[in-house]
Amino acid sequence: MNPELSAAVGLIKLTIWYGGGARLIEPHAYGLSKKGKELLKAFQVSGHSNSGHPTGWKTFRVDRITALLPADDQPFQIQPGWTPAAELITTFATV
Repeated sequence: MNPELSAAVGLIKLTIWYGGGARLIEPHAYGLSKKGKELLKAFQVSGHSNSGHPTGWKTFRVDRITALLPADDQPFQIQPGWTPAAELITTFATV
């Protein structure tokens, strides 16, 4: 478990490096999948996207996040369409 990530959920936006580029995200839930992988459910506000969709709801594998930094000047907002992350069987943090 990543305490820095747990503390950020529902409070601050983060800049993460994932899949080859920087992404600005609003973390909404963090926990374990059925397969025991740490997952982060977040709304991506902007940045890199391998899928071609730089904004929207995304699930990130925490072991693939290579760096994360608080985006202090960015207020957190619960985004429309938020539903609890069904893919998490154990939740470390959620809004």
